[in-house]
Amino acid sequence: MPKKTEVPASFETALVELEQIVTRLESGDLALEEALNEFERGVQLARQGQVKLQQAEQRVQILLNDSEDAPLKPFTPDNE
Repeated sequence: MPKKTEVPASFETALVELEQIVTRLESGDLALEEALNEFERGVQLARQGQVKLQQAEQRVQILLNDSEDAPLKPFTPDNE
């Protein structure tokens, strides 16, 4: 019976799990079916992470856009 795919609690948790999957896949020690299952889970995690990042970006844009006249500026860190 296939195990249910759980949604990670946070973006960071998903990223850690994704990194672990990549390590297991890169090791080359998995059987084909296991590797495919791991790859499938990795794709799911990557998509979930992408959605979370897009949502965060939208929130930031909303917070920065106090008025319609305030243009968004590219982010440049202080040390650059």
